[in-house]
Amino acid sequence: MTSRVIITGAASGIGLATAARLRRHGHRVVGLDLHPDGPLTLACDVTDQHSVDTAVAAAITELGGLDVLINCAGVGFSQSAGEVPGPDAELVIAVNLMGPWRVTSAALHALRESRGRVVNVSSGMAFMAAPFAPAYTMSKRGLVGYSDALRHEHRDAIEVSTFYPGYVKTPIHQDSADKGFGFDGLVPAEPVDAVAKRLADTAIGRYRRDVASSVPQTVSVAVMRHMPRGLLDLAINLGARSATRTPPPGGWPPAVQRFVRATKGV
Repeated sequence: MTSRVIITGAASGIGLATAARLRRHGHRVVGLDLHPDGPLTLACDVTDQHSVDTAVAAAITELGGLDVLINCAGVGFSQSAGEVPGPDAELVIAVNLMGPWRVTSAALHALRESRGRVVNVSSGMAFMAAPFAPAYTMSKRGLVGYSDALRHEHRDAIEVSTFYPGYVKTPIHQDSADKGFGFDGLVPAEPVDAVAKRLADTAIGRYRRDVASSVPQTVSVAVMRHMPRGLLDLAINLGARSATRTPPPGGWPPAVQRFVRATKGV
């Protein structure tokens, strides 16, 4: 059966790979992206409701209705939780958390009409608050809450899944890496094509409420959800300490320097 799909963040990373996979399997897909690439992707700024309303309406018209919405657009910038949140933190919240809310609201009538499905792409970091990623963690943890609220309110007509990818080497991690605080090498990277396959299956396959991107990620999410908080904090600090063994060119930002000194004995 052919599904009509809208996916945000469709011009790069997981979104691009997922859109391509769905199309290869005969599904009709319109992508939305701030920087559209190709005739099947429309310009859309998920932080602006007028832009969202316009793009979603055009996509639904092109598709002749809507069966699945995949909220995949996301950004990541590092900050210090003890400093005043700046524009980068506000952008993370606006794109990663408010963006899915905006797009879903614009698509809701069509989704209810088709008795469709929403898939919100969260992260394993919804359950693991790493240092120097407060906005990202807040946005992904908040997105789980949004999925649950949406499911409660509209369970009579739509299905809502939350998807939890692990570490995938995409440009979203570049800002942290540039500041000398990255996850590369600390955890196994998941191939983007494998994650895209799992996300595509979540979108059009048998309904599941919560889906991780792989078997190891399923185990990881389960462990993080149920591990005693003290042990999880220790594991996070050990991992974060390893992530700061080598300073970037120009040195660490002051907040990271303080963290390195504070965790020297961990």
